[in-house]
Amino acid sequence: MSPERKINIFVCDDHALFRDGLKAILREEPDVELVGEAKDGREAVELVLKTKPDVVLMDVEMPELNGFEATQRITQADKRIKVLILTMYQEEEVVARCLDAGAAGYVLKDASATQLVHAIETVHKGGKYLSPAALQQVVTHYLEGGERPGTTRYETLSPREREIFKLLADGLSVKEIAARLGLSVKTVDVHKYNLMRKLDIHDRAGLIKYAIQKKLIRVPTGILDR
Repeated sequence: MSPERKINIFVCDDHALFRDGLKAILREEPDVELVGEAKDGREAVELVLKTKPDVVLMDVEMPELNGFEATQRITQADKRIKVLILTMYQEEEVVARCLDAGAAGYVLKDASATQLVHAIETVHKGGKYLSPAALQQVVTHYLEGGERPGTTRYETLSPREREIFKLLADGLSVKEIAARLGLSVKTVDVHKYNLMRKLDIHDRAGLIKYAIQKKLIRVPTGILDR
């Protein structure tokens, strides 16, 4: 790459070892510079909007706020910031949801360093980038007569309902969510009732199962129905 100035990069992933690996790759590139990192989506939104990087490398599955929601909040707040999704998932539905959220590109975590740098350069210049494997999934889906994912039940949730849904799926109680978000317990309870009605889910087990199916959380351990 030979940009006029260094491309400022922000890394968001909840695995410290993976972040360290990315930072090691980026340090080898003279034309890019790491300006920050975050371990969850909520922290990413806050720090990205402060540091104003050129490109954000964003994981999909994270605590607090998933990559879909974090990407949407960042791109809606500042369209100049480009978000490049970096994930293990290549399913067409996940790719489409990321692009719908405002992501400029989609790279699989098994990509080479050269491919990652090329993706960064592409989105920084205003282009779109999809990993070949992810692109193949999308093309195959359409060639087989599939339609682009339309409005799912999850997409009918409001931003606040999605936020509370994620925290419920992570195992937090209504009281804990209220304290974390600065809301009353009654308000969180109303949001919980509304989101479960919209999703046609009737208990926490069903909510967690739905979240796992939609790649909103990883398989949880030790979560009890509170």
